Amino acid sequence: MSGAGRPASTLRLVLGDQLSPALSALSGLDPARDVVLMAEAMEECSYVPHHPRKIALVLAAMRHFAAELTATGVRVDYVRLEDPANSGSLVGELGRAIGRHRPARVVMTEPGEWRLRQAFAVLGIEVREDDRFLCSHAAFAAWAGGRRALRMEFFYRAMRRRSGLLMEGAHPAGGRWNFDAENRKRLPARIAVPPVPRYTPDAITAEVLALVARRFGHHFGRLEGFSMPVTRVEAEAAFADFLRTRLASFGAWQDAMSIRSPFLFHSLLSSALNLGLLDPGALCRGAEAAWRDGAAPLAAVEGFVRQILGWREFVRGVYWRSMPGYGRENALAAHRPLPAFYWTGETEMACMARVIRETRDHGYSHHIQRLMITGNFALLVGIDPYLVHVWYMAVYADAYEWVEMPNTIGMALFADGGIMG
Repeated sequence: MSGAGRPASTLRLVLGDQLSPALSALSGLDPARDVVLMAEAMEECSYVPHHPRKIALVLAAMRHFAAELTATGVRVDYVRLEDPANSGSLVGELGRAIGRHRPARVVMTEPGEWRLRQAFAVLGIEVREDDRFLCSHAAFAAWAGGRRALRMEFFYRAMRRRSGLLMEGAHPAGGRWNFDAENRKRLPARIAVPPVPRYTPDAITAEVLALVARRFGHHFGRLEGFSMPVTRVEAEAAFADFLRTRLASFGAWQDAMSIRSPFLFHSLLSSALNLGLLDPGALCRGAEAAWRDGAAPLAAVEGFVRQILGWREFVRGVYWRSMPGYGRENALAAHRPLPAFYWTGETEMACMARVIRETRDHGYSHHIQRLMITGNFALLVGIDPYLVHVWYMAVYADAYEWVEMPNTIGMALFADGGIMG
């Protein structure tokens, strides 16, 4: 699909994790005069050896989003990975598109990762704030300014007051800010775990899956059985399913692990959320409505809201505040290489083997499996934090540097010396 032809008034660049109709780069779009540029770049697929499901998810979601824009009359210049003229980088494709469309101006939303923000900063284009997040850079800086230490709990309370979520006037709903102590129950021996919704690949996704199998089938991870939501409709259906079948049980057992199920009652929404297919505020409000309607207990809903309104926004703030050197922090002087079994799952340690193999199969594990199994092992034996960071970036479908790096360098490995907590 191409938008080449008459000169464009504005060329609007949309990145692969910015698949939101309300994206700031699309604000004020004139379908008659503007062009939206989207490009699949080998550099983005390979700067770490991403899980094939991650690559398939992003490319399929990008192609569906481009098709949705086109259906509304927007001119989309879409560059596919296997286009012979593809330069292989986003900056290169922007340069080629400027040559094609001769725009009066170029607009984009701020990239989520430092390396891309720096790459585009030198081009002198208009970079707009990413207002899909619930806390702006300025708001986080104002909260963090003057504090000797940053603590998510205090940030979370400030965000609750500011947003009004789970508040009763000036006080937290239920008289407590945090119900985490009630969210660590032992999983009963006999408990029914609802099935995870599956989405059958359509022709667009099937084409992407074939491409990924050809080009990236050698990467760690299995592509077979791919059924992740790749459109807004599918992602919203996945959220509705979570509200209906798993939210009520999510809180009590969110820290549990089971050999019977890798997913238990988790939402599995982080991949769609981090792509831009879901709105974080809408997820929080939907969960809050479930509590107010009596469909889920407060402890479950508070735990879910805390992950989005608290942790997700907090780690983003820490990331941008601490870059560019954050990824190389190594406060505990850990220098051992990453063991080979992180890439194979071949180890006699049962928990490590299971989590790594489930990660291989699904491109997913929940926060306890990441933090308390693969992360804690790396901490205990002194594996180089940067190597662990690269592994997490490579193997999880929801991993983007702004969210993954603080959770690895800070939360799991204490490599930042206590910036995160």
